[in-house]
Amino acid sequence: MTQDLLLALDQGTTSTRSIAFDAALRPRATAQEELPQHFPAPGWVEHEPEDIWRGAVATLRAALAGAGGGSERVAGIGITNQRETVLLWDRASGRCVHRAIVWQDRRTAEHCARLRAEGTEPLLTERTGLLADPYFSATKLAWLLDNVQGARAAAERGALAFGTVDCFLLWRLTGGRVHATDATNASRTMLFDIRRGQWDEELLRLFRIPAALLPEVRDCDADFGTTEPSVFGTPVPLRGIAGDQQAATIGQACFAPGMVKSTYGTGCFALLNTGDTPVASRARLLTTIAYQLDGRRTYALEGAIFVAGAAVQWLRDGLGIIQRAAEAGELAARADVAQRVIMVPAFTGLGAPHWDAEARAAIYGLTRGSGRAEICRAALESVAFQTRDLIEAMRADWPGGAGGTVLRVDGGMTASDWTMQALADVLGAEVDRPVVQETTALGAAWLAGIQAGLLPAPGAAAASHWRLDRRFLPGAGSAEAELRYGLWRDAVRRTMSR
Repeated sequence: MTQDLLLALDQGTTSTRSIAFDAALRPRATAQEELPQHFPAPGWVEHEPEDIWRGAVATLRAALAGAGGGSERVAGIGITNQRETVLLWDRASGRCVHRAIVWQDRRTAEHCARLRAEGTEPLLTERTGLLADPYFSATKLAWLLDNVQGARAAAERGALAFGTVDCFLLWRLTGGRVHATDATNASRTMLFDIRRGQWDEELLRLFRIPAALLPEVRDCDADFGTTEPSVFGTPVPLRGIAGDQQAATIGQACFAPGMVKSTYGTGCFALLNTGDTPVASRARLLTTIAYQLDGRRTYALEGAIFVAGAAVQWLRDGLGIIQRAAEAGELAARADVAQRVIMVPAFTGLGAPHWDAEARAAIYGLTRGSGRAEICRAALESVAFQTRDLIEAMRADWPGGAGGTVLRVDGGMTASDWTMQALADVLGAEVDRPVVQETTALGAAWLAGIQAGLLPAPGAAAASHWRLDRRFLPGAGSAEAELRYGLWRDAVRRTMSR
């Protein structure tokens, strides 16, 4: 039978989704499950590893069944995942020694503060392109080794394995035969030299991480083995891995230097392709690997916003002022423009370009005339304001690359026309929404298709697979957006902890 399907496993922060694509990258079937989060202490965020595993297998099977085919039709599986989240498991049993510590978790803020105070951050940034922040994996892994009884001794004798979510799923899917990750996920650990393309011995010593814990690092479109027969009945090749934001960069066909994409999920992440040159940021953005194919690395500047869609979730689940996410845009459209309500959604600190782990969320400008509509507008506008912060920082770092930007957007929030128009007004730039908005999964499928020989590698031919749904242009709201952006900047200054 012809192998004409590509399966994408998109393991995210609040859900696990699998999509079956045909060889032209058209989605044929989707399956999704919610992923519970656990908050054992203020600022701590965890997942149950077995929830991640069960959701992955269940959605993969359901997507394949929905596409109307058996496993023999699958040319390859691509995995994309929430990055920086840390798992540590026993090599013999495959069981994790602790819950997964999620990328949002801030428990290692003091450790990172010590690194900055000791003058270590410049070394970290030079080697990894990252900052000394709890967001990244290294301090989370160090915390597990220091706080789980017996973990350090077991790690030093080679009994444990570390991985980000992709690595854990790969291990499980292959029955423990493959302990590997790709260059994009490795680049987010704060342990990987992004210029040399290998784990850094000095950083391993700094964080007291035994090298025996670490996975092999491969290209994004590498051969990652095959699934255990128990998953689908017959082995299926695993042919691509990339962290979620890098996968979205591929799915958005941002293959040329200067192209920018922004993904709006739980958080928001903007990446600017800088080609084969790792650009050092003066604006506290991250230098990261966009993708690695045939041993050649393409780099990007990245800005991370910790709270985007999570702000809408808070309106629904925390405040209870909306019943469904789509209501936020509907209410925002009816808000009184004269109300200058500004929300800084620093529930877990502020990301780029501010990087303040201790800042906490605040709402400014409330009056007796403020209500649900004004708060919803403030929450949605905060995402646009944060995006502008990132784009302006990118222009400062690489003026030739981000000027006159056309922003390609994806993720759940892009379904709201009101929010996308607000984004175009705040940026003063065109905002392009693609036909296939699940570009994270699309990028994972694309990688698997490259490895399987079904799709071309990044370039002009590959870019033709990207299709525009709607372009949002700056409009009548631009003047008001500029005024409110000034209020936003003042609110951020008031909110920061230092």
